[in-house]
Amino acid sequence: MGIHRLNHAVLYVRDLDRSVAFYRDVLGFRPVPMTPDGFRGAAFLQAADSTNDHDLGLFEIGSAAGPSPAGRTAVGLYHLAWELDTLDELAATAERLAAANALVGTSDHGTTKSLYGRDPDGLEFEIVWIVPADLLDDAALAARKRIGRLDLDRERARYGGQTRGGVGISIPA
Repeated sequence: MGIHRLNHAVLYVRDLDRSVAFYRDVLGFRPVPMTPDGFRGAAFLQAADSTNDHDLGLFEIGSAAGPSPAGRTAVGLYHLAWELDTLDELAATAERLAAANALVGTSDHGTTKSLYGRDPDGLEFEIVWIVPADLLDDAALAARKRIGRLDLDRERARYGGQTRGGVGISIPA
């Protein structure tokens, strides 16, 4: 089976309009007009630079829905990770997440530089920049075995703010 990427994810949400606004305004997703006629309570979104038909499906289940117990009292999905092209984009995303009170953490995983966010329903996600294969060194590879503090200014000075991430790893060279 030759899986090579995630095409889309579907999330259950309490308030569809609130969730669409969050993913649109904070993360730059755009609505895709593909909800079947007569079907209410669903929206489909595409990330700004995506070539997927859609990247995110949102299905409203109402305000009475409780929080997901996954990771606390039940097994389930912890988070999805979306990849950005540059560290400058990662820094701008960190600012938007912080302004929306949705940034819950950051991490340096050596070969990846990550932000962690939470949507209005408390569902967590990761936004990541991947060190390009031609810039990997022993220090970055060794750092995959620990979780360090992310210093975006230091990483931009090291790799360049406009260096495309993932080249040779997730984007064919």
